[in-house]
Amino acid sequence: MLPTRTLTVADVVAGLDEGRRVAFRNVVNLAEDAGISAYLVGGPVRDALLGTPALDLDFSVEGDAIALANRLARLLGGRATAHHRFGTATVATADCRVDLVSARKEAYPRPGQLPEVTTGDIHDDLLRRDFSINAMAIRVSGGVEELLDPAGGMEDLEARVIRALHRNSFIDDPTRMFRAVRYEQRFGFRIDDATLDWMRDAIVAGHMNAVSGDRWRHEIERILQEAHAGRMLLRAAGLGLLAGLHPALGDGPGIGALARHPEGVAEPDEWVAAMFHPLSPRDAEAVLNRLRLSGRRAALARDTIELKRIGPQVAASLSMPSCLHGLLSGLDPLAVGLHAKLEPEGPLREALRRYLNELRFVRPGVTGAELLGMGAGQGPAVGRILARLREARLDGAVSAGAEERALARALVARSLDGDTEGK
Repeated sequence: MLPTRTLTVADVVAGLDEGRRVAFRNVVNLAEDAGISAYLVGGPVRDALLGTPALDLDFSVEGDAIALANRLARLLGGRATAHHRFGTATVATADCRVDLVSARKEAYPRPGQLPEVTTGDIHDDLLRRDFSINAMAIRVSGGVEELLDPAGGMEDLEARVIRALHRNSFIDDPTRMFRAVRYEQRFGFRIDDATLDWMRDAIVAGHMNAVSGDRWRHEIERILQEAHAGRMLLRAAGLGLLAGLHPALGDGPGIGALARHPEGVAEPDEWVAAMFHPLSPRDAEAVLNRLRLSGRRAALARDTIELKRIGPQVAASLSMPSCLHGLLSGLDPLAVGLHAKLEPEGPLREALRRYLNELRFVRPGVTGAELLGMGAGQGPAVGRILARLREARLDGAVSAGAEERALARALVARSLDGDTEGK
């Protein structure tokens, strides 16, 4: 949808759900009571002009944003988190999130470093922002209602263009390059030629190296939350952004292969696995360290690499279900699924799919409680017997019911004999 040429506060409020509408009105009332000018800025203004719902509310105030946020949190029963260095605060409630900032100027002492902040007015605040389409505001209190657009964001919305505000934008903050890609692909816009040139200059100059891994990881995590994450990662790879994070990522061949796969993507973290799929173990660890990736996603990346190492064993185990299960059961099914998609037809792909679709769901019909009732001793013995029962079921040595229970009783008896001999 093309933007409208005008925007009023009533237009903005009409597009909000009830929770955000309540928060919006409280911000306006608190600013009026404090005698300060407040402006809705950035994304919510852009989205209102495009006729899309606003997910969060962003305000710039010519006054103390943190004090206003604390009062807002008390009114809404939410929680305020302040960042005093930047004069910003976030109020989170069950219904919405509200970001407030004291209007400011920014100066970047070194490329890629966090800015130094000084007090400014709304025009200063808008002109410090990343792209023209995010540098618009509508006054909601403290004067005549008006739409402010000092950087020509309205024209760029109509032209469907992502345009940085100045040549040093990606030197000051290289993370803006990922944001440019995210907005371009989300809205179906295009990054303008000058902005692309400035991005390439920043990459070639090595300015991406000045940004911490935590900040880069945050940008990738935001992409993974998007509906078009694959398109965004592909575009980032094509522009050299992935290689700028670490040379081993190159042009994202695993991401490209997954994007072309006819089955599509089951969940966002598949893109993480695809990113690591072409890497060597050494390069994978280097990328993990660069992005400071931890938790499930780091484990997923390592499982993806491990699957490449054990691939020949997996393929050779196609006719041995219990062995196949033993090789794959400790690995993330998402990593297994990615390999099944990206492998060519053959024994390995067949083995991976058999595990995913059948073998991983096989469980003994006998429970641990039943084994205890048969006289099994408590502790590791029960787990070992259950594992043996599952192997027997996997290999077709026993069927559910009487055969499995007979085997269970025999295994319990053997375990008891073993315990007696061990004493």
